Amino acid sequence: MDLIKIIIAILLPPLGVFLEVGLGKHFWLNILLTLLGYIPGIVHAVYIIARR
Repeated sequence: MDLIKIIIAILLPPLGVFLEVGLGKHFWLNILLTLLGYIPGIVHAVYIIARR
């Protein structure tokens, strides 16, 4: 299941984080990072998914 979440995180980072942690602070941080640059959003999303 983590592999599917990582693929989703690469395509749409906030969705990957949402599937992992819900509407918490990490979700909103990821939206901000994705808006500032797509790559930081991906890195953060993969980190959140791999950490758990």
